[in-house]
Formats: sequence, structure tokens, C-alpha cells
Amino acid sequence: MRSVIASVLALLIVVTAAGCGSGQPLRVSSIQLGRALNEDHTVANITTTFAPDDSVYLSVLTTGVGTGTISVRWKFGGAVIAEPKRDVSYRIDAATDFRLQGGGSFPTGSYSVEVFLNGESAATRAFTVQNPR
Repeated sequence: MRSVIASVLALLIVVTAAGCGSGQPLRVSSIQLGRALNEDHTVANITTTFAPDDSVYLSVLTTGVGTGTISVRWKFGGAVIAEPKRDVSYRIDAATDFRLQGGGSFPTGSYSVEVFLNGESAATRAFTVQNPR
């Protein structure tokens, strides 16, 4: 009888522990743009203005627990220029990074990036590329 009670208690502890954490499903909490990344995949210096020869880094910050697909749609004007995606699985708050490279030089003008989680739009950010002064 003791072993049955001990087994039931152990099972309850495992089920309770598995349900702990944030208690929330995976979701996008914010996005960051910049020219460099920190070691934890967040953006080092947040900005929305870039030079034509910069790389543009995007960090997608998520909270909650779960798996999913984070995808981004980079646009220049109305044209889609890239649509990378990453499958993720997180148990804690996390950052997933993406990079847009211009291959030497981005045209100046207005750009945007839209972030999707499992195909649902989660955030959009506008940014500009301009010649340095």
C-alpha cells in the first residue's frame, strides 16, 4: 500500500512540475532591430536607421513554453526580399535571431519586417536605410 501511495505522490509531483513554468503558451513578447547581437541573441544597440552596408539584425523575444515556427518577412517598399523561418522549442523566455544582409549595399529607402509565430502575425517594425551623414 505504501508503494502505491508513494507512486501516486511521485506522479503528482511530476505532473505538477511539468505544468509549472510560465503556464502560458509560447508567444512573441517583442522584437528588436539593430546592427549587432549580444551573446544571448538579443540586439546589442536597438535602432531603426541603418547605412547601406550594415547588416540588419532582428531579435524575436518570446515568453511562455512550447514549440513552434518563427518566420519573418523582410520587405523593401512593397516587395518581399526574404522570408526565413526557424523551428523553435522553448521552456523559458528566449530570443531567436535573424539577419538581413544586403550583399554589399542595401538601396536607401523604407523597409519593414513582419514576424509570424505559427503563421500568425505577431509584430511589425518599420526601418530605414539611408546614406551616412
